[in-house]
Amino acid sequence: MSVALQNPPLEKVALETYVAPAKPSLIGFSRAELAERLGSIGVPDKQRKMRAQQLWHWMYVRGAQDFEEMTNVSKDMRTQLAEHFTLARPEVVAEQISSDGTRKWLLRLPSGHAAERPHEVECVYIPETDRGTLCVSSQVGCTLNCSFCHTGTQRLVRNLTAGEIVGQVMVARDRLNDWIDRETPNGNRLVTNVVLMGMGEPLYNFDAVRDALLIITDGEGIALSRRRVTLSTSGVVPNIARMGEATGVMLAISLHAVRDELRDELVPLNRKYPIKDLLDACRTYPGSSNARRITFEYVMLKGVNDSLDDAKLLVKLLKGIPAKINLIPFNPWPGSQYECSDWEQIEKFSEYIFNAGYSSPVRTPRGRDILAACGQLKSETEKLSVRERDALRAMAMTD
Repeated sequence: MSVALQNPPLEKVALETYVAPAKPSLIGFSRAELAERLGSIGVPDKQRKMRAQQLWHWMYVRGAQDFEEMTNVSKDMRTQLAEHFTLARPEVVAEQISSDGTRKWLLRLPSGHAAERPHEVECVYIPETDRGTLCVSSQVGCTLNCSFCHTGTQRLVRNLTAGEIVGQVMVARDRLNDWIDRETPNGNRLVTNVVLMGMGEPLYNFDAVRDALLIITDGEGIALSRRRVTLSTSGVVPNIARMGEATGVMLAISLHAVRDELRDELVPLNRKYPIKDLLDACRTYPGSSNARRITFEYVMLKGVNDSLDDAKLLVKLLKGIPAKINLIPFNPWPGSQYECSDWEQIEKFSEYIFNAGYSSPVRTPRGRDILAACGQLKSETEKLSVRERDALRAMAMTD
């Protein structure tokens, strides 16, 4: 079968830039930035550090959605804060729940931009017996044009801010009642892992993603372990080591092919950063070890990249890299030119890799029925009428 069109463009140009609303949300600011904002409304210098820490605790430990909840902050200060700022997260426009328990949220982003159409992204929560993984987006649309990915068919509207990225985690905890006061038999969090595998290429939104990850992994706030946060990239080689040094999070590579000719078509960015350069960057990724392996994602496309010869070359290419290989059965989407590999072929591919000494789990498709599985995140509401969108929004508001 044919693969992608010859020489598709590598990257898309953002159509818009973020415009802050008149009253910006404090979500996504660092402690230093919070102190600066407090100074802008007249809080004395000697109080700013303490006040910033109070705000940090209420936002990221207790999940406050209103300044009035901050009982150890004076009434006058709460009033002053409310006059200038909000604690707004992205708004849940629609929630879909899969038959397997996966939840997909369509989120509208707060912005001061008088756009014809509000900016929206999707994030997905995947519950499992031993963890709960939240897949978050880093851009509205996607920078890249990967031919097998539904998200890649969208235009790139703009980068998300750090607050909009962190805000997705906040929304998930809000919806799941997953803050400090949540009562459960075992006391465990529901959101235990975060993966930047949603809409967008995280390393093309470097500063905002870095700042968001530092907040998500801060031990005095949301406090997710860096080993439970994974950034997935299609291979923006210059920014791989930079992100590792800045954040220390786990790395995943969207590989999908073992020959440059094929990867050029599946992941056009490969023409800029070919496989050799990408793997060299992986070999020097800060902190990688047998205990902190790099994940290589490999979507299984029937008759395209699923032969045993491909498996053999994959093992050869990854020699010397602490790695595991996630095999992803292709998730179909309307208009796709690909088919998922036969299950028997996936098992043969996995067995060869496993026998070569690599972990090679086959990712169980989750949320396929609501287009929430890997590679399927393209807002279905783009195709809905205004009436249908309002109906979905009303359903979400009544939960």
